[in-house]
Parts: sequence; C-alpha cells; structure tokens
Amino acid sequence: MEKELNTPKALRLHIGVFGRTNVGKSTLVNYISGQDTSIVSSVAGTTTDSVYKSMELSPLGPVTLIDTAGIDDISNLSKERIERTTKVFDSTDVAIIVLAPNIWTEYENNIIEQLINKRTPFLFVINNYKKEKLSEKFIKQILQYNFIETDLLPENKYRETFLSKLKQKLLSAIPEESLNLQPLTQDIIKSFQTVVMVVPLDLGAPKGRLILPQVQMIRACLDINAVVIITKETELKQTLEKLKDKPDIVICDSQVVKKVLDIIPEDIAFTTFSIIFSSNKSDFKTMLKGIKAIKNLKPTDKILIAEACSHHASKDDIGRVKIPKMLSKYLGFEIKFDISSGIDYPKNLEEYSLIIHCGGCMINKKQMISRLNYAADKNIPITNYGMVISFVNNTLDRVIQPFIKSL
Repeated sequence: MEKELNTPKALRLHIGVFGRTNVGKSTLVNYISGQDTSIVSSVAGTTTDSVYKSMELSPLGPVTLIDTAGIDDISNLSKERIERTTKVFDSTDVAIIVLAPNIWTEYENNIIEQLINKRTPFLFVINNYKKEKLSEKFIKQILQYNFIETDLLPENKYRETFLSKLKQKLLSAIPEESLNLQPLTQDIIKSFQTVVMVVPLDLGAPKGRLILPQVQMIRACLDINAVVIITKETELKQTLEKLKDKPDIVICDSQVVKKVLDIIPEDIAFTTFSIIFSSNKSDFKTMLKGIKAIKNLKPTDKILIAEACSHHASKDDIGRVKIPKMLSKYLGFEIKFDISSGIDYPKNLEEYSLIIHCGGCMINKKQMISRLNYAADKNIPITNYGMVISFVNNTLDRVIQPFIKSL
C-alpha cells in the first residue's frame, strides 16, 4: 500500500486499454483494479476522456491503468475524444486491446498500426460474455497475436483465473527496460558515497516542501544507501567546510550553477537535477546535440518552451521567464518564445527552430522519448532546461562531465 501511494505516476508502468466504444474497456479496468474506477454503461461513449488509475499490480509492481474513449466514437465530441485517446499512445508502455467476438474493423487495424509505430507491445482481450462461437475468419485474424478470451461480466466466477493469466501475459510482453527502470543515480552515484544537494528556496519553490525532481533524487540516493546532505546555495560554503571529507558529487538546481561553481573545487564531481533527468528520462546525446542550434538562432526564429506539467508561473519562473531572458541576453537580440504545458504538445513543431524541454519529472520515459521522436520527425533540434542554462553560463562542459564516461 505504501508503495502504491508514494510512487509518482511518471515512475509507473503505463498500461493503456484501447478499443471501440462499448466493447468492455471500462469493465476490464474495473476488473484489474478491483474498484469502480471507470463508469460502466450499455450506452456507447460513456468514457468521455481518458481515466487514469494508479495501483500496485503484482508481480508487475506500481502501474497506471489508462481507460480510453472508444476509437470509433461518432458523438458530437468524437474528434476531441479520439484526439485525447491518440495522445495516450505516447505514454503507453504496454497496451491491451479489448475486442468483441467476431468483429474486426479498420478501428482495430488503426490501433495496432499506431502501437507498432510506437514500438509498444500489446495483447488482446476478447470480451465474449455472450459465449459466441468464434468464426474461422476472426480466429485467423487474432492467432498471430497474444490474446485471452474471457467473460468480463462482474459475476464471472473465473475472474481471478483470468486476472492471473492476464498479468502473466503482460509480464511476458513488456520489454525488460520498461520493467527495470534505471535509477536516477545510475552511472553517477554509488552506494555509500556522499552527495551534497543544493536546493534554493526561491519564488518557484512550493511553500513548505521541495519540488518533485529534488524529492525523487533524494529518494534515489537513499535507495542505494548513499549519504545525502541538503543545503541552500547561501550555506554551501559553510556546509563543505564542516565536512571531514570532500563530497563525491554536488548536485544543484540549474538556476544557481554559477554560484555553486564559484564555491566548489574542480576535483568534486558536479551536475544539476535537470541534466540528471535528461539522462534518465530521454536521450542524452540528442539533448546535448540540440544545444548547438542556439548559435544559429536568428531574430526571426521561434523557440518552444515545453513543460510536462501545468503550474501557476511565478514572476521568476525558470521556463517562462528566466530562460527567455538568459537566451535573449546571450544572443544579443529579442527572440519569440511560445509555451506548451501539460500533456498537450504542439502539432506545428516545424514552426520552431529549437525546443527547450523541462526535465520531464511528471511524465514517463515513453512519453518523453515520443516527444523527442516528434521533434526528430520534423528535424527540429531539442534540448533541456539545465543544458541551456549551463551553456549560456559557459559551464556546460563541467556539468555533463559525470555522464561522459557512459556516452
């Protein structure tokens, strides 16, 4: 229960449930979760938006189930619903396609095509609650895939048997890298090393707590038995002086990179929270390559600032205020910045000369990689908040040094 409550959604395995309207998707989600997570009705199109349910699903661990709207929705809101369902493909680690017996249409083909394009493993659940005999044509269609035939009615006495079989099939379908997410400490911090984290409490810091990347990094260090010391940039000098031995690495918020580097000696490894996330959540080489585009920017160009979360921006917001100011100063001219936030990601990426993305602590790796792929398809360079800040401050070589050996 503790793990279920404490694991952020971004670190959970995402299981997307797809299919046509009224085929039993919501019933399946309720079956798996053991709760009435989604509304079940005989009226087609009852699920109007994607429903997310986080839970512990042994032996898979912490997961997020995603109940999507029917891909064949023909209601007045069908276009918007289908667009929202389509976005779920970007974050789905493994998919379940719910089928009605003996029905195979262009919609099923469309779902499969999108999943294959995303390299997302999937299996079928045939909701045969009427006990229909499966036709030879339908059997031939599904035999090439992994499937389970069942009855999703609540009174099904074989429910537990079905769930056991479903979990085993999911386990065998999911890629190893999705099941064994690399920790944030991977390649840069070892057990029993000493880590100093520099956490500024500026206007962007939530009252009474730390921001999620800092919390996740603290937990990752504790998980490998590293020693964590937390301080503000104003107390960093005194903190280091009180330590008997030098720390193995100093990690700071990107906004105070220059201040921290003025204090710590050259022989202490150093990086930022944002750059750690760019290594863990995305493709480090791609993000690093994107930095080169800054030198080629012109006053007529546009830059997209991409945030993976939605929040109320403060007057010194890092993405909306500080980075635009830093870049304009570095370039010597004003340049146009657009902002995207939350799960929405612009379709018009070709309008931008550069995408600067946050660390992505609120989305899973699959969705982050999808965003990199969208940029690559449009031949648009993409980079990371922390890399940009370090680049304009002429400190990039220092902050990426801990990762060079693994590139």
